Amino acid sequence: MNLPYYPGCTLKANASHFEDSAIKAMEILGHQLVEMKDWVCCGTVFSQTDDDLMLHLASIRNLLRAKEQGFDELVTLCSMCYNTLNRSKAFIDSDPDNLKKVTDFMYRENIEYDQDIQVYHLFNILKDRIKYETIEKLVHNPLKSLRLGAYYGCLLVRPKEFAIDDFEEPTIIEDFLRILGAEAIDYPYKLECCGAYQTLTQKDVSVKRCYEILNSAKKANCDAIVTSCPLCAYNLDFLQKEIEKEYVGFVNIPVFYFTELLALALGHTWEASWSELHAVDPLPLLKDKQLI
Repeated sequence: MNLPYYPGCTLKANASHFEDSAIKAMEILGHQLVEMKDWVCCGTVFSQTDDDLMLHLASIRNLLRAKEQGFDELVTLCSMCYNTLNRSKAFIDSDPDNLKKVTDFMYRENIEYDQDIQVYHLFNILKDRIKYETIEKLVHNPLKSLRLGAYYGCLLVRPKEFAIDDFEEPTIIEDFLRILGAEAIDYPYKLECCGAYQTLTQKDVSVKRCYEILNSAKKANCDAIVTSCPLCAYNLDFLQKEIEKEYVGFVNIPVFYFTELLALALGHTWEASWSELHAVDPLPLLKDKQLI
C-alpha cells in the first residue's frame, strides 16, 4: 500500500537516518512512503496570535499541493511537522475567511481545497491501520534486552485536540516498544519540553531541561531514549556534550528515532550511516545487548 508522505526539511539533512530507517521498515511491512512533490518547509513554528496569517502560509501551501496531487491524507514522521500542519489545517477549516486570506497572500485563484485531507503521524498508521499485533508477528530481531524510555515531548500530545494518544497519560510509544520486544520504562519527564526553542538564544535553559529529562530516564534505569522529533533528538543527543561539562558525573545515554528500532526489530541491518548521525553512538549499546 502506498502512503502519501510529507518529509519536512530536517529529514533531508541531519535526520536523514530517521527517514531512511522509516522507508526501509515500512517496505518490510509492505507499505511504501510516497513523497509528495513540491513540498516546502512546514514553517516549524505555529503562530500563537489569532491574526498572524504569515506563519500559516507554508503549511497551507503543502495541504493545497497535496490536494492538487490527488491526496486525501499525508503521513508525517516528524512531531513538529505533524503538529504544525494539523494546527494550520484547523485554522483554515474553522473559518472560510481564513482560507481566503491565506490563499490571497499566495496569489492563487480558484483554489480547490476541502476539509477532507487528513494529516497523520506514522505512529497512528502503525497502531490503527497496520495494527501493532500484525507488526509483532513480523519481528525477527526482538529487542528483548533493551530498557527504553519513550520521550513524547511537547508536540505529540499538545494541544490535546491533536494529541496522537491520551494527552495526559499516553502509552502509544510504550506499547510500540513492547511489540518490538523491548521493556518500556516509565519515567517522570517523558512529557516535559526539552527547551528546543531556547537552544540558540538561551542554550543554558536547554542544557538544564535536557539534563533533567535524561537524568530522569537514567534514574529509571533506561538504556536509551526513543523519540520522533528531530528538534528533541538534537537537544537530547547533541547537547550531552554540554551537559557533561555542566553536571559532573553525568553519563551519556543514546537517543534513537523510533523508526531505527522498528527497522532493526524487523530484521533490517543496522547501518553505519545511521550511527554517524548520532552524537552518542548507539552501536556499543546494541552490540552489548547482542542485537547486531
